[in-house]
Amino acid sequence: MTQVQTAAAVSPRRRAIDRWKGLVFLKEFALIPPILVLLVVGFLVNPNFLTYRNFATVLGSSAALSLLVLGETLIIITGKFDLTLESTVGFAPALGAMLVIPATSAGFGTQFPAAAGIACTLLAGAVIGLANGFMIVRLRLNAFIVTLAMLIILRGLQVGVTRGQTLWDMPSSFFWLATTTWLWLPLSVWFSLAVYVAVGLGMRYHKIGRSIYAVGGNPEAARAAGIRVDMVIWGVFVFAGVLAAVAGLVLTGYVGAISASQGQGMIFTVFAAAVIGGISLDGGRGTLIGALTGVLLLGIVQNILTLAQVPSFWIQAIYGAIILGSLMIARITNPNSQ
Repeated sequence: MTQVQTAAAVSPRRRAIDRWKGLVFLKEFALIPPILVLLVVGFLVNPNFLTYRNFATVLGSSAALSLLVLGETLIIITGKFDLTLESTVGFAPALGAMLVIPATSAGFGTQFPAAAGIACTLLAGAVIGLANGFMIVRLRLNAFIVTLAMLIILRGLQVGVTRGQTLWDMPSSFFWLATTTWLWLPLSVWFSLAVYVAVGLGMRYHKIGRSIYAVGGNPEAARAAGIRVDMVIWGVFVFAGVLAAVAGLVLTGYVGAISASQGQGMIFTVFAAAVIGGISLDGGRGTLIGALTGVLLLGIVQNILTLAQVPSFWIQAIYGAIILGSLMIARITNPNSQ
């Protein structure tokens, strides 16, 4: 009789758990229906929208953004912010390129091998993340203010070091991710997808991923559970900095040069993609699938607006409206969020 009562008591609990898992699954793919609607809208705007060439363009142009969104998503899940990523996109590859190109092309004149220049690009991203982590974790400074200041510093350094010039004369290896194709798509698209899959599996099944969610959900409880909260936050900032440096290389290859303003304004699009992808700004909640579909949705929106010949300055306004709308929807669906 006791076993029957226990089974009867457990059964509703199991049903509740299964229902919760189903809701999580639905939230992860909540942007799929809007994306399908946008595909129809895009075809009505321009029949060329549903062509392979156009889809390759959308995916290729979204590859750099997807890496930035991935880095920012991990930071937001820990309960922090990083505005520096957009300036890292420009500063890191510019630094690496200037170590490689000759002085006659606005370089430092060191003319390092291309591999060393790319390594320095990645190292610059890691050092920027390390510096942000030090000020936020060790000095206990506000993450928003720290990364805003670093964004301004790096932007000024990039303009000052390059003297406002556009860097052109780079070896082909700097363009490799964006110009090499595999299975009819740029290698940058496959690279971004592979990184999302690897990090997504780690977030779901590895203790590091669970620690990131725990830190964002309740840092004091995570610390009491034996999680090294400071190291988790620091590591996420460094990883995001490296991803931003790679995104800079992807963008460099896609554009074919490095301008003094490369990456400027991208952080607004990054936050738009993260927010509409279901990443909670309170920390501790959100999935990489949601973030990736957010990137795809914004890429499609931008492509439709371009095909419809909408002036580019309206796109930022539309992104802002999307962020506000997504925050309102999140507030309605989750009244307990702040």
